[in-house]
Amino acid sequence: MKTGGRYDTSGLAEARSEPGSRGRVLRNRLGITRKREMDAAEYNAYNAAIVSLLKSYGPEHRFTASDIQKMHRLWLGGIYEWSGEYRQVNVSKGGFFFAASGQIPLLMAEFEKGPLSRHTPCAFKDMPRVIEALAEVHVELLLIHPFREGNGRLARLLSVLMGTQAGLPLLDFSCIRGKKKEEYFAAVRVGLDRDYKPMERIFELVIDTALKASC
Repeated sequence: MKTGGRYDTSGLAEARSEPGSRGRVLRNRLGITRKREMDAAEYNAYNAAIVSLLKSYGPEHRFTASDIQKMHRLWLGGIYEWSGEYRQVNVSKGGFFFAASGQIPLLMAEFEKGPLSRHTPCAFKDMPRVIEALAEVHVELLLIHPFREGNGRLARLLSVLMGTQAGLPLLDFSCIRGKKKEEYFAAVRVGLDRDYKPMERIFELVIDTALKASC
């Protein structure tokens, strides 16, 4: 069982909890046993990663599967020894199963050749095209769920980087809460049928929120 009950898992290596955490915190390099402290550590590392990555990837960069692994490792490398490595456990959320762990290398290769190749660099001048790119890449990465921890935040981080390629301010996902959060999860699920319209509507809201905040 993943910490906090957010995921169900099967497997051993990445399912270990930090001793003394009562199963609420994954085994980590910092010896953190309290979930609130771990949340803070991940949050601070995430903000530091954004600053670094904004300097690393310019407007003409085409993202690859290797880039995504590097981004995950940059963010969580100081916390988890398996950061940047594809997960070896199967995970589900609310009865919804993400891609089987054994299929992740192949799926990430296809993700690179497909959505990442089509939609990055995301330097499109037409906003509907930008939204289309953000929505498809976001959904497909979440459906693969390549890592043991941090997939949602990593997908949002990639969206932020793609948004800057399109000349947008840093995307603001704070509007995704309450009912909108349920709509967001539903938009990921319908992506199994390659229907990205619900996620496009989510990104319209996210972009509008970011643009208003930048004024």
